[in-house]
Amino acid sequence: MEKVGIVLVSHSYELVRGLERLLRQLNPAVPLAIAGGTEEGEIGTSAYKIKEAIEQVMSRQGAVVLFDLGSALINAELAIEWLPEASRERVRIVDAPLVEGAYAAVVQSGLGGSLAEVAQTAQDAKQMGKL
Repeated sequence: MEKVGIVLVSHSYELVRGLERLLRQLNPAVPLAIAGGTEEGEIGTSAYKIKEAIEQVMSRQGAVVLFDLGSALINAELAIEWLPEASRERVRIVDAPLVEGAYAAVVQSGLGGSLAEVAQTAQDAKQMGKL
């Protein structure tokens, strides 16, 4: 069964690389891609890198994009605009805490959750306390 892909977007490559390593230990079967930093390796985000990450994990089930700071949202929206129209409908940007939202999304995707379920579970991470 195909799983919903997860894209982690951050202004820092090191931040999302570390989070990716953590999440792969949780469930290595969930498609996971990162887009951290600019093309030059600087702090910032890149719509091009985000688009590539989405394409890397896109399945028939879709993909969820999580991001760290507000300006990453702008580049994520631009990246989605660059996708073929049929693909755009299967991508959800979720405004959730990056670590907790990604953790919840990976769990839900691993359980076979739908795109809507994975996105909602990540969104619900806003309400979770630290364990």
